[in-house]
Amino acid sequence: MAAPNVVNVASIIGKTVYANVTTVASNLVVNSASSNKLFKVNSLIVPNVDGANTSNITVTINRSGTDFKVAHNVAVPSAATLVVVSKDTSVYMEEGDYMRVTAGANNHLHAVCSYEEIS
Repeated sequence: MAAPNVVNVASIIGKTVYANVTTVASNLVVNSASSNKLFKVNSLIVPNVDGANTSNITVTINRSGTDFKVAHNVAVPSAATLVVVSKDTSVYMEEGDYMRVTAGANNHLHAVCSYEEIS
């Protein structure tokens, strides 16, 4: 089924996911192929929790087997936070789309992502 018409929705459910980002690409947000939902990503915040080292972040959205970069190898200084997606630059994820995060070093970066499930 196609994504719902955002003018005529039955529900909007707010969600937040948290992750410790590693050097192995991992799914952060997944909109399954048969969900009958549209996801609106309102924010993605990536803090560097390491006190001494910069680490890089890559964020992709996969659609139909192709990764599209939202952020590519962006440096996050130690004890700093990068805003990858914000309310004024929100991203819609259709059925079958998933967002993945990858860090340049293990356990330096966290990811906090707030999104809406629209159906």
